[in-house]
Amino acid sequence: MIIVEYIDGVWNHKSPVLPTDPYQRAQARFWADYVDKKLFDIGKKIIWSTKGEEPGTDKKEFMECLKLLERELGDNPYFGGENFGFVDVSLVTFSCWFHTYESYGNFSIETECPKLIAWTKRCLEKESVSSSLADPHKIHDFASGVRKRIGIE
Repeated sequence: MIIVEYIDGVWNHKSPVLPTDPYQRAQARFWADYVDKKLFDIGKKIIWSTKGEEPGTDKKEFMECLKLLERELGDNPYFGGENFGFVDVSLVTFSCWFHTYESYGNFSIETECPKLIAWTKRCLEKESVSSSLADPHKIHDFASGVRKRIGIE
């Protein structure tokens, strides 16, 4: 996210991703950091747990994180309000992993967090987003291959 902040600082006159208001900018940085640290850490526990091991606590904590983010999104189209912003950039990169999290965690993000999935679909309508993210099924195949190689599948 540091590079995104740099790009925003240099070219913010074209398409800013961070708000100009200092409080809103701090909030955006907080939520992006939350995604980077909390969601990533819990998500990797779900994917890399051993076969037959129930990721119960991790799954519950992961869904609580997503629900919190969904509440933060509210009824806005993007985390930055009407405009795609810093938090959107941070979280949308995880969306291509959603299928893999669901597969290994045995849950449905769409069932639990429908607004978040609607947000994901809205983000993917942007060519800059859809052309930058990996195919969710290729991510799953990758994770499955790694799991096999390290002996947990």
